Amino acid sequence: LKAGGVAGVCVDLILFPLDTVKTRLQSPQGFRKAGGFRGIYAGVPSTAIGSFPNAAAFFITYENVKSVLPHGSSSYLSPATNMVAASVGEVVACLIRVPSEVVKQRAQVSPSSSTLRILSHTLYREGIQGLYRGYKSTVLREIPFSLVQFPLWESLKDLWSWKQGHVVDSWQSAVCGAFAGGFAAAVTTPLDVAKTRIMLAKAGSSNASGNVLAALGSIWRTQGLSGLFAGVVPRMAAISLGGFIFLGTYEKTRQLLL
Repeated sequence: LKAGGVAGVCVDLILFPLDTVKTRLQSPQGFRKAGGFRGIYAGVPSTAIGSFPNAAAFFITYENVKSVLPHGSSSYLSPATNMVAASVGEVVACLIRVPSEVVKQRAQVSPSSSTLRILSHTLYREGIQGLYRGYKSTVLREIPFSLVQFPLWESLKDLWSWKQGHVVDSWQSAVCGAFAGGFAAAVTTPLDVAKTRIMLAKAGSSNASGNVLAALGSIWRTQGLSGLFAGVVPRMAAISLGGFIFLGTYEKTRQLLL
């Protein structure tokens, strides 16, 4: 729990500007109208508050589910075990992540409004449901992401450990995490764009219903392939760096604590 929380806070705060740029590139009003490079830390209080419990919830679920699933010495079971554990971890973590993400993204495209004002406005206009707008789309983004990232991360660590004859160091785990995260980020970008559009949609609009396929279809019709992959470069950069910091910090903190 502590290792996951520390890792989450480190990566989210260090890479926040890249996340803001990505969100504004994906927003329906366009990068400049969403704020451009102004107020690049808009929404950071929401991230600061939600980051530790979100990351802690993911890793404590991930490690515990892995421990109860069959794995033994059969290497072919390891990827499936990691996939299931990561998927369950994402479902649990999204209960904390989504409200934080909704407030953060709305603040990122409205840099003149404070985080507290956006939170109170969302609760007044939409209630608690408003804070969970995009829960399904977030889970539908995070599960495929984790299905790619975590088995790839674990496999790369195992391969590197086998090559050098001992368990990987924390920096080597971080390198594996960077590669796995960047690759997973690239292939799941359309789902991330759909999630952003749903969270930023005005109440009562078609996207506000949370239908991921409808959001993807709308983006494809209006903007084509470039719209589906809007923000892919900052997303890959942020998650590659994030994978390096997040998974490396997690491994190092866990080693220090255990």
